Amino acid sequence: MGKRAQERKREHYYRMAKHAGYRSRASFKLKQLNLRFRILKRGDVVVDLGAAPGGWLQVAREAVGGGGFVLGIDLQRIEKLPHENIKTLVADITDSSTPDMIRQNLPHPPDIVISDVSPKISGVWSVDHARSVGLARASLNIAEQVLRKGGKFLIKVFQGELFDEFVGEVRGKFESVKVSKPPASRKGSAEAYIVAKGFKGS
Repeated sequence: MGKRAQERKREHYYRMAKHAGYRSRASFKLKQLNLRFRILKRGDVVVDLGAAPGGWLQVAREAVGGGGFVLGIDLQRIEKLPHENIKTLVADITDSSTPDMIRQNLPHPPDIVISDVSPKISGVWSVDHARSVGLARASLNIAEQVLRKGGKFLIKVFQGELFDEFVGEVRGKFESVKVSKPPASRKGSAEAYIVAKGFKGS
């Protein structure tokens, strides 16, 4: 896909997000992943890591309905969404106190932890890839500490030399692990999504 075609694709999902009232074009990545893998269900309790500006919170809330609950975590404050069953916290996913904070703000252990978190891009690929894997490991650590047994985990990671090792770590903790790239991702992007089901328990 050429650069102009990629720009048109980005613009297409940006316009779709605006039209649908989503805060981010990344909303369509979660919608497409959920359509393919059926990871979000009515009534689920969801933890969304790196949730700003809130596009994934919106899609997750649509999927779980009024009987579910969605908790968003980010370093920056997330503008309030008009649903009583969405709550947001300002917290650092790499901080050891964050899993306890998450547990204290949930009705019961979550059914799924999702994370679209990205590092600040330096432009040096090896650095950005390593930072992405570091954030993915922090997300996995939280999932291990808060998820119910049998729960699910969805994480974005930049592909590179550390990617397979991280996928192996996830495989050690879940019964089923798949790697996917939704159509809303840019074709030239190195991002990939790991979809894990059947948490074996901590």
